[in-house]
Amino acid sequence: MPVRCHQSSVLAGSATLAVMGAVMLVLAEPASYGKHVEMSVRTGLSARAAWFLQELPSFVVPAGILAQQSRSLFGPPETVLLGLFCAHYFHRTFVYSWLTRGRPLPVFILFKGFVFCMGNGFLQGYYLIYCAEYPDEWYTDIRFSLGVFLFILGMGINIHSDYILRQLRKPGEVTYRIPQGGLFTYVSGANFLGEIIEWIGYALATWSLPALAFAFFTFCFLGLRAFHHHRYYLKMFEDYPKSRKALIPFIF
Repeated sequence: MPVRCHQSSVLAGSATLAVMGAVMLVLAEPASYGKHVEMSVRTGLSARAAWFLQELPSFVVPAGILAQQSRSLFGPPETVLLGLFCAHYFHRTFVYSWLTRGRPLPVFILFKGFVFCMGNGFLQGYYLIYCAEYPDEWYTDIRFSLGVFLFILGMGINIHSDYILRQLRKPGEVTYRIPQGGLFTYVSGANFLGEIIEWIGYALATWSLPALAFAFFTFCFLGLRAFHHHRYYLKMFEDYPKSRKALIPFIF
């Protein structure tokens, strides 16, 4: 039996993402992992295992939806766009998690992240495959072209910034140092800025409410985290560059 598109479920899922993002801004508290965890509770699953398990549903769920389709991955826009989503989370699941040198992740943070990734992965995949309708000329539409460009640009910034952060530590170290180079020259949250750009581009390329809601959530979640990272660096390092902003170069 063919799967039907339930627009009410899509709207409910998108609204939930947007509300979650807005609530984070109101609470103004960073997620309790990494440098924002009290020393007394810095125990949990290793960073590699935790990030792998947390990000896995964001790859497996939409990839599973794609695998059930008879359409070619490089055929209609909806499969190409969902393929981009899967590409991001393939990297996060199988590459980033293996290379990370972060602190252990508290189990309750891992659980919340796992549930979120599963829900969002299903929402994005379900909408694109069963609800989205694109015209034949979508590949030449400026929204698709510009969106894919921003997605690739943001992903490149994110990966490069993560590389810079990894080089600050030797294996086994947990010491924080001042990141230098790339967009870290201008902002404390260069890795976060890259991912925000990435999902803004994805929202533009898909021209969909679920992707827009996810981009908003990402901006709230990572933007707030960048702000707290910036405050942490200013407090911890007396020689931290005073011209460096939190998230947006020269502005914020």
